[in-house]
Amino acid sequence: MTYAVIDLGGNQVIIEPGKFYDINYIPANPGDIISFKRVLFLSQSNKYHIGTPCLNNVLVKATVLKHLQGKKIQIFKVKPKKNSRIKKGYRKKLTRILVEDILS
Repeated sequence: MTYAVIDLGGNQVIIEPGKFYDINYIPANPGDIISFKRVLFLSQSNKYHIGTPCLNNVLVKATVLKHLQGKKIQIFKVKPKKNSRIKKGYRKKLTRILVEDILS
């Protein structure tokens, strides 16, 4: 089983080839092929490679499938003794990618 841990905008994501993931918004068109160079860890058939902090010559290729919005997050603020209640919310922009291959 091949998998890798990559750094995406400050988050570490465990990825496998052939699976899709929802990540933070990337300004790319659907159908574009993108590559991630910040690979922190790589596992290939019981061989492990650990970067310090990143591995050289390891590349993850992925295809952008679509852009979507996440679940709604609601924020409710109350100021006591002021009779002030504020209810707001937002939906985070996400990009769905399909991991094609991990090249080493």
